[in-house]
Amino acid sequence: LKAITHNLPAVVTEPAVALIGQECYTTLVYNLDLTSSECLKLALSKVLGLGMVAGGAILKLPQILTVVRSGSARGLSLSSYILDTVATGITASVAYNVRNGFPFSTYGEMGFLLAQNAVLIVLITSYSARPTLPRLVPLVALLGSLAYALASPSLVPASTLSFLQTLTIPISLSSKVPQIVENYKAKSTGQLSAFLVINSLAGCLARVFTTMSETKDPLLLWNFALAALLNGVIFAQMIVY
Repeated sequence: LKAITHNLPAVVTEPAVALIGQECYTTLVYNLDLTSSECLKLALSKVLGLGMVAGGAILKLPQILTVVRSGSARGLSLSSYILDTVATGITASVAYNVRNGFPFSTYGEMGFLLAQNAVLIVLITSYSARPTLPRLVPLVALLGSLAYALASPSLVPASTLSFLQTLTIPISLSSKVPQIVENYKAKSTGQLSAFLVINSLAGCLARVFTTMSETKDPLLLWNFALAALLNGVIFAQMIVY
């Protein structure tokens, strides 16, 4: 096997080195030495991270298709998706991670999730008995302005951004609570996609691991850990109801 790993083409070696670094590439791939726990942990974290990015691109598509095909958004909480979009789109997905120089593999899926959330919000308001779509226009404009400001170090200093990231923890958690309450009252999860719930839970658990392995950022770690807990509650509701 070493005859192969010692002669891999640049199209393979260069992305691999960029992903896990020269030292871990030499250890794991070139020398086929699997005794380095640190390199193994990093490699696993990168694989999980890239899997999360790929999965994030399609995570909520089944939910979108379910709503479109059924012509109903019954069981979906508009406030839950709005809160989730605020927490995900403004800081956690872009400004905080990018400005801290964290690897793309540790947050890349957030952009895809933001776009899919936007589609679901439009669908929920469109299928609502009392359409509220026009009311979202000022909200979208406000969120766009805030996102631009947070991405600019000259407008929002790092200390302020860290404080805002702290605030996203309760916002992110509260985005799950309305859905949990709605499920409990209805004794049903309605049109809620099992694929979405299971993958959201698995994704949060994976992000706990990648955060501990790479960024070691306590704010992100608490966010993912607590989100995993509430996603676990929703998963349990799907089983019970």
